[in-house]
Amino acid sequence: MSGSQRHPRTAMVTGASSGIGEEYARRLAERGFALVLVARRADRLERLAAELRADYGVDVTAMPADLGDEDGLAAVESRLRDDGDAAPIDLLVNNAGRGHGGDLADLDPAAIDAVIGLNVRALVRLTRAVLPGQIRRAERRAVERPEPAERRVAERPEPSAPRAWPFRAGGGGKRGGERSGPIGVLNVASVAALLPASPGGTVYGASKAFVRSFSHSVAVEAAPHGVTVTVVLPGYVRTDMTVAVQRMGLPGIAFVDKERVVVESLRAWAAGASEVIPGMPYKAAGGLLRVVPGELFRQAVRRLGIRRMGNGE
Repeated sequence: MSGSQRHPRTAMVTGASSGIGEEYARRLAERGFALVLVARRADRLERLAAELRADYGVDVTAMPADLGDEDGLAAVESRLRDDGDAAPIDLLVNNAGRGHGGDLADLDPAAIDAVIGLNVRALVRLTRAVLPGQIRRAERRAVERPEPAERRVAERPEPSAPRAWPFRAGGGGKRGGERSGPIGVLNVASVAALLPASPGGTVYGASKAFVRSFSHSVAVEAAPHGVTVTVVLPGYVRTDMTVAVQRMGLPGIAFVDKERVVVESLRAWAAGASEVIPGMPYKAAGGLLRVVPGELFRQAVRRLGIRRMGNGE
């Protein structure tokens, strides 16, 4: 891409046609980001893109693709590489994922491959595709405009103002302006990544634990170059993916609003955090899971006869 060409700050969101991904798209458009939206459902994606263009005056590209398919994945990888005339991606939100429940011995191997393919393989490949260009641009920007030595500290979002943001896409009104602000990747995992065991959600839980470990390692590698990688560990969110869980009659405290997931995770990413657990109940649960010995947790699960835990469905 030509070094003199100007573009608004641009974000790519996968799994953008509904749920958390749609919320990421709306909030980023609200802040002036141009968008590349990726999902399988082309009709819903096109409707969302048209709505965001009309509401926020930003450039939105709908990119229908199945990330579980090699051709679809390769097409999105190609868009992420900073080697053409299209606007480079300042923020990649790896939100696409799938859950599949049941004991491992009963699972269809094709279903296992589908979960691993989307939750692990696609996420790793897309992160790998975007990072080299982000690193080059972050290093170039650091030379042109050195950052202050002091690190910015994220402020805790006020419950009364959940839409407060620490950054904008640029200074040019709704359409953004000069490229500035953080660069990097936001990987959506799950609080299931913290569970020492996930009966009934073995493959899903393990895939999210991989995403967490992978994200932390890449964050360490990318940080010296000025690129931020943040992993998000949401609890249950009312989306199409958790319909079965919603029918179980769990109390409202078991669910975190998708708006809060998006606001807290983007705030954490902008502040350079490597991990965020949105919502106070899940923050508390996450803290507890970090101190409870894994064997004690597993024994409790066995004694209580818990057959299903940590599954996205």
